[in-house]
Amino acid sequence: MISRISTRDARYPIGSGHGSDAIHKDPVYSYAVTLLTDEQGRTGSGLAFTLGEGNDLVCRAAEFYAERLRGRDIEEIMADFGALQKEMADEQQFRWLGPHKGVVQLALASVTNACWDLWAKTRGLPLWKLLLELTPAQVAATLDLSYLEDELSHAQAVDLLSTPMASRGARERVLTDGYPGYDTSVGWFNYSDDQVRENCKRAIDAGFTAMKLKVGSKDPERDLRRARIVREVAGAQARIMVDANQQWTLPQALDICARLAEIDPFWIEEPTHPDDIIGHKTLADAIAPVKLALGEHVPNRVIFKNYLQAGCAGFIQVDAVRVAGVSEFLAVSLMCKRFGVPVVPHVGDMGQLHQHLVLFNHIGLGLPAVFLEHIPHLRSHFVNPVRVEGGVYQTPQEAGASCDLK
Repeated sequence: MISRISTRDARYPIGSGHGSDAIHKDPVYSYAVTLLTDEQGRTGSGLAFTLGEGNDLVCRAAEFYAERLRGRDIEEIMADFGALQKEMADEQQFRWLGPHKGVVQLALASVTNACWDLWAKTRGLPLWKLLLELTPAQVAATLDLSYLEDELSHAQAVDLLSTPMASRGARERVLTDGYPGYDTSVGWFNYSDDQVRENCKRAIDAGFTAMKLKVGSKDPERDLRRARIVREVAGAQARIMVDANQQWTLPQALDICARLAEIDPFWIEEPTHPDDIIGHKTLADAIAPVKLALGEHVPNRVIFKNYLQAGCAGFIQVDAVRVAGVSEFLAVSLMCKRFGVPVVPHVGDMGQLHQHLVLFNHIGLGLPAVFLEHIPHLRSHFVNPVRVEGGVYQTPQEAGASCDLK
């Protein structure tokens, strides 16, 4: 039974140009943390990610949601969590502040993720293993599929979870081989050209075969120059991604994305405003076969559904610390399975939680193991930081979702 509830406003200035992009040039990596403690002293830790200001507002909203869980048993909560999450998201006064976006959605992410962490700790399992041990019906019961029924009914969700079970063994090798990563930190926006060059060399030496560069400069020639540096250093076989963090208007994106095609990008990420689905469709059609990746700033499953219906997303980057936590992440992943689009999460959690979710997506859903973003700047603040060796995430073995902060 959950006997104690608290939140923590955790902020970590990182400086030195780390984490910078074309719009967010001086980020303070921060977590709105929900802590749910049961009578046995087990604590579930749930994260939502922000860049500093407003983190306290997310914590206050999380307290509002979390109070609904006091005195309840985690097994009872998770047995029908999808209905509970819908009830919380539809609380009439708080819903007006969204719906399903902004501070209230981030708060729901924090609380939801704390529930999943406590459930895994109660079962004594790492989250990936808990997910794999649940039946398809049990997983589906944790999901709020409202507004998705035109593409994903409850019965379809159970079927999508059931069908891959017979072939799981062929995909379980990833547990010993590890899940491939890619290096996001080679090319933060404020890094000099020389830093980008040296970081690429270090990433290659560390075993990475994929890396990402921040673009979106006022002068497109700077973006092109830096992109050429990454391609030159990494070589023709490396996967190179570029990320504009929504900086361009659609006319600008049409111009610069066509020019970036010369470096053969694996994807172009967040080229324009994340709510402009039709704009992304126009761009995707114009620059094909170059693919777009999006999702870092998409707040809910409904907008992801619309992107998938529009057929303009080559990769979906749903983030469990931005949408309403693990449950909504799984709902989006099921839609991606239905539409045949890979899930490559954005890792606002620094990969701590997502290392579990991608293992389930691959083994449990049969989604391709493309790779998982790696950002190392907060690893010293976690009790059990991710282990990346030779460019590969090593499978976590500790009970829970790896989200406990020191």
